Amino acid sequence: MASTTPISLKRFACVIISAVLTAFNVNTFIHAGGLIPGGFSGVALLAQQTAQKFAGINLSFGAMLIILNAAPAIISFRTIGKWFSILSCLNIVLCGILSDWIPPIFTSFLQLQDNLLNAVFGGLLNAVAINLCLNVDATTGGTDFIAIYFSEKQGKDVWNYILAGNCVVLTLAAFLLNPAKALYSIIFQYTTTTALVSLYRGYQQKTLLIITSKPEEVYTIIRDMTHHDATSFTGIGRYLKTERTMLYSVVSANDVTPLIVAIKEIDPQAFINTIRTEQLTGTFYRRPKN
Repeated sequence: MASTTPISLKRFACVIISAVLTAFNVNTFIHAGGLIPGGFSGVALLAQQTAQKFAGINLSFGAMLIILNAAPAIISFRTIGKWFSILSCLNIVLCGILSDWIPPIFTSFLQLQDNLLNAVFGGLLNAVAINLCLNVDATTGGTDFIAIYFSEKQGKDVWNYILAGNCVVLTLAAFLLNPAKALYSIIFQYTTTTALVSLYRGYQQKTLLIITSKPEEVYTIIRDMTHHDATSFTGIGRYLKTERTMLYSVVSANDVTPLIVAIKEIDPQAFINTIRTEQLTGTFYRRPKN
């Protein structure tokens, strides 16, 4: 689980590395393939490529990225978290500056001629960069600000609306630029999403079924480590014919491994079944973003 410290060297380092990787990705796989990523980065690149193609104007990707993110960043600062927003803004500004200023000598060797390779490896690198930010309570900006705001403050899932917005951007890219590049951009986004699901588990939940002879101690561990509650059931172990207690709790996926280690220290004989939670209705504690 990410550190709850408002600011730390680790958080700064991850945000900076994420920005460098994103800028490098923009100047290698994305530019070489003429790809349009999702979110505000895609809007900025679409505007940049359209202005160049139809008006011969060279727009600054970095400047457009910062302008597009200005309003969501202000709302995020006021509603989500101070350091979360500051670190996210640092990522956005640094990514914008580096995307415009990285010398071609550092990126030309990875500008592949195969658009499928650009889409796949660009999507993977994009997922790594996003994951670095998410794991230290920050974001790469854009639609992530909007999604996190509605998810944490309004209790609404807006990913389908964001997906629809990305579809509009890709439709415009197909119409204004090149249909083939828009289709490769879909592969880029699919690769990013698939890899991110595997890398980042902060929004996933796991159900724990724990059969233990020390229910009070185990419950205390669950409560103190995760701030989640648990429900206990009493039953009979059929093999030994002894009374046992089963604790039922749903926790964040990132908490599972350290929680199991702590439980085993308390009760080495505890029987723990971990189940992936597909859908959860009801109150679920999420650690506030600092």
